[in-house]
Amino acid sequence: MNPNNDLLIRQRCEAMIEYGYVAMRQFPKAERHVLSAEIRHSMWQILRLIVVCNKRYHKKTTLQELDGELELLRSQVRMAKALGYLDFKKYENWARHNDEIGRMVGGWIKSASQRGTTD
Repeated sequence: MNPNNDLLIRQRCEAMIEYGYVAMRQFPKAERHVLSAEIRHSMWQILRLIVVCNKRYHKKTTLQELDGELELLRSQVRMAKALGYLDFKKYENWARHNDEIGRMVGGWIKSASQRGTTD
């Protein structure tokens, strides 16, 4: 992935985090320190993995961690919707952010494996 795309995925992740914080404001107080905290941790972990992966030559393990953490975030957001903490519109918008990041990560994995930098 070239530096411009790295910056783009980071920007998209930061936009997703901003949206996530706004969406989580409507969570019940009891969940702000449970599911909400777990979601915040996952979002920041995804951003951290994007930054770390951008700096590494051998990216395979970090990209796999990033992909797994994104899948965990997707599950957490789905659970928040299922429990009634997110309305459908907010869920749909957040899922769109996550899907866009997921496509970018998939492309990054494919690109890295084609260049042979996934050792």
